Amino acid sequence: MNFKLLGLILYAVSFVYELLMQFLDWRSKDNPVPENVRDVYDAERYATWLRYHGENCAVDLISTVVSFLIYLALLLLDVLPRVAPSENPYLAAIELLMFIMTLDALAGAVFSYISSMVIDTKYGFNKRTVKVFVVDQIKSYVISSGVTVALVCGFAAIYRALGDWTLVLFSAIVAVILAAVSALYPFLSKVFNKFTPLPDGELRDKLTALLTKNGYTVRAIQVMDGSRRDTRANAYFSGFGKTKTIVLYDTLLDTMTADEIVAVFAHELGHGLHKDTLKTMPLSALQVVFIVLAVWLTVRTGAIYPDFGFEGVNYGFAFFLASVIELPIIMPVFSLLSSGLTRRAEYRADAHAVSEGYGPELISALKKLSRDSLTNLSPSPIQVKLYYSHPTLSQRIAAIEGSK
Repeated sequence: MNFKLLGLILYAVSFVYELLMQFLDWRSKDNPVPENVRDVYDAERYATWLRYHGENCAVDLISTVVSFLIYLALLLLDVLPRVAPSENPYLAAIELLMFIMTLDALAGAVFSYISSMVIDTKYGFNKRTVKVFVVDQIKSYVISSGVTVALVCGFAAIYRALGDWTLVLFSAIVAVILAAVSALYPFLSKVFNKFTPLPDGELRDKLTALLTKNGYTVRAIQVMDGSRRDTRANAYFSGFGKTKTIVLYDTLLDTMTADEIVAVFAHELGHGLHKDTLKTMPLSALQVVFIVLAVWLTVRTGAIYPDFGFEGVNYGFAFFLASVIELPIIMPVFSLLSSGLTRRAEYRADAHAVSEGYGPELISALKKLSRDSLTNLSPSPIQVKLYYSHPTLSQRIAAIEGSK
């Protein structure tokens, strides 16, 4: 079997699939806007959304094509064996990974700059300075590179010591790491943002009363300096156990009424009461098993490497093949399942806000968030099923009004 030819064919298939998804996204501009959200945009704001949507679709398309061509050239021209000449298996893996991640970081920074510093600035969203943008890019590069290298070298060490038992042990290790990251996210997120306690006052009293009524405790109610980077508002629930934290963007406090903020808070409280973070973990763990399985099969199939110009196994290349060629073929299945679960969780959280008597305020808040963020009000149903972690605004409003 010619593994190189097979790999290139699978890579082309995933590329065409990605183009199809992007076409559906672009084509959604012609979808009719549902009746219950037609008041979100006036004619001028809707025209602004059309321009914003079109410009972002264009950047996404160019980014996808450029990424495909770069990787295709690396594979066709056998560049990767040349950038990882070391005989030491760990050093060879690190050389290859750092080359790829540096290339990705440079290309990604260009398109991220266009999206955030050019397009988002043009439409009044971006608040980051060039300095903040550069620092964010460097932090992301250092963290992602360090984590990836550590995982690959860890996998290599375990595989060389235990062979096929790696599938079990490494899957368990990664699952534990993901759980730890989820629990510690309220602390890890401080790498990029500043958090301060919600000040005393009427709003805090209302939120605290809501927590007390439901017999629920959190580590903190914090305000994040979202306005340092972006004008769009948000809120989220993170951590579990003793690290449970509810975060409100400072932009949320600036643009919402007190009752609208309480409605959004009640939604986030609903996530905590239903233990939604914990409920997603089994599927995440199963996904980890499939990822490790793909890498494990690639490592133990020695015939792959000569076809791509390597003299022997390169653990970094195994991770590269798994992430770029193999996993994109099966990940839509996991995305379909995980997105479906998270959308159900959003409906439950909305229902909790309604049960607390904040249904109208939640609808008002959601409409403000969509209007201010230039949200797509009528996205492709296929994309919603596959990738949307939240129901569409129209679906959420219909469910909220139906649960009154």
